[in-house]
Amino acid sequence: MCGIVGYVGYRNALGVVVDALRRMEYRGYDSAGVAILNGAGGLAVERKAGRLANLEAELAETGRDRFAGSTGMGHTRWATHGAPTDRNAHPHRDGTGRVAVVHNGIIENFAPLRRELEAAGVELGSDTDTEVAVHLVARAYAAGDTAGDFIASALAVVRRLEGAFTLVFSHADHPGTIVAARRSTPLVVGVGQGEMFIASDVTAFIEHTREAVELGEDQAVVITADGYRVTDFTGATDGVRFRPFTIDWDLAAAEKGGHDYFMLKEIQEQPAGVADTLIGHYAGGRIILDEQRLADQELREFDKVFVVACGSSYHAGLLAKYAIEHWTRLPVEVELASEFRYRDPVLDRSTLVVAISQSGETADTLEAVRHAKEQKARVLAICNTNGAQIPRESDAVLYTRTGPEIGVASTKAFLAQITANYLVGLALAQARGTKYPDEVAREFAELESMPKLVAQVLESADRVREIARQFAHVPTVLFLGRHVGYPVALEGALKLKELAYMHAEGFAAGELKHGPIALIEDGLPVFVVMPSPKGRAVLHSKLLSNIREIQARGARTIVIAEEGDDTVRPFADHLIEIPSAPTLYQPLLSTVPLQIFAAEVAQARGYDVDKPRNLAKSVTVE
Repeated sequence: MCGIVGYVGYRNALGVVVDALRRMEYRGYDSAGVAILNGAGGLAVERKAGRLANLEAELAETGRDRFAGSTGMGHTRWATHGAPTDRNAHPHRDGTGRVAVVHNGIIENFAPLRRELEAAGVELGSDTDTEVAVHLVARAYAAGDTAGDFIASALAVVRRLEGAFTLVFSHADHPGTIVAARRSTPLVVGVGQGEMFIASDVTAFIEHTREAVELGEDQAVVITADGYRVTDFTGATDGVRFRPFTIDWDLAAAEKGGHDYFMLKEIQEQPAGVADTLIGHYAGGRIILDEQRLADQELREFDKVFVVACGSSYHAGLLAKYAIEHWTRLPVEVELASEFRYRDPVLDRSTLVVAISQSGETADTLEAVRHAKEQKARVLAICNTNGAQIPRESDAVLYTRTGPEIGVASTKAFLAQITANYLVGLALAQARGTKYPDEVAREFAELESMPKLVAQVLESADRVREIARQFAHVPTVLFLGRHVGYPVALEGALKLKELAYMHAEGFAAGELKHGPIALIEDGLPVFVVMPSPKGRAVLHSKLLSNIREIQARGARTIVIAEEGDDTVRPFADHLIEIPSAPTLYQPLLSTVPLQIFAAEVAQARGYDVDKPRNLAKSVTVE
């Protein structure tokens, strides 16, 4: 959550910062602001509630001359403390207007710190937790052991803070210097020629450099135009480890590429996302993970698997359960990461925890990983962000190589996660000997065939959009599925909630008669995800019975079924056909029409597909 950028260099800082905020607005769009150290020795600040466009309009109206400087920082906010208003927007300043801060995360001990400041006569101008940090830095700079030392003052304050945070400070008395610190929320340095960047996301500076540095936990960094220095919170450099890396995609991947919305582009990119996730993961007759610090012997010794995730990643985890249990005969539990550590799960050295997070910084999932490690369990991360915190703290990693996903509602990352989960299942089956090498090879070949089939599904997008427009203004849509179709139904409902703000629910079809059938009424649209009549004939017949039950009560059925499945035609008011695929792999195909449906309904209702209300792409607070 929250987009942060800082810049020191030779360019006009305002232009660099605003462009970076535009690329990071998906991280939060409740308000936006900039702070520029201008040539007159002052700190110019502008901030505005709402979308970044509101800030840009304000800058255009008031004039940019007062923002002429080559050091600056900016922020897009996802509100936690205080309403999304001008007064709560970042950057925040101290009483003198000489020090500024932007912040991502939550300062958990802000209340006693605020009381301390108020007792000293400091007037706070916002409802945020963030503002205490800038006033504390100003006080430390004015007096005491750190007086006159900007870097030492900032670090002294950071050491007092509790919670998960990224903080970036600038000071009018120290142009050309920015100080930043992180704990459990993202912070990355961009290394240019004669310029340096700092941001919560590499998309902020990808236009200018692809060389970056990922900071570790409880680390700080000082950037100037000439370089950077990484320390711990005391300012020491001894034993401080950080990771330089090269970004493996370019600016074009973070642009819309002619599409009206990023999400529409990302839906179209799904065949490539699945294919790229598979590249390099099968060689010499074996499944290979990206960073495997687990020996085959350890993989053989696991007697239980937990999958922890949130949101769409949780639905991908539900699909992992079907594959891993089927291929390895290991029991698998799928847990919402936000509940995992609070219910005292039974973990030990023989437990494997698979943590799924697109960003690698999801706060609930990160805390679940840490709890698992404390209990001596092993952790395997599935992540789309190279070097993020969750993979750094895990024992093995499998990266989904889909490039940046800018649309807040996950599409291509979700399909890539399903693919990665299947690779994990095959890796376990291979190590445990529950599948012979030729069987592993055959399953991998099936996976390699899926991008072509996903592309075929995309060719029928116009048909799905037509159906979506017919139901764009209904109040409720239900989704039914069985076996692997059940998680797909959950994901379809989530997409409609996220994008169209509609009441939508996904159900296991077998549960219909145990309560949900009471919701069925005349004209209610119900999606039904049908299994293959060849692979799961019993389930297929059961779902046909479910369709009859809801049609008898007046529902309108939208059926996703395998091509050539003529038995379902008489019971489908609207039929969406997908190519034939093995049962476990069908979700890679059946999910796509539901994504297209949700996006089209949202557009028909006049909503922003990329920026759903109240949501942010990366959830870095619990």
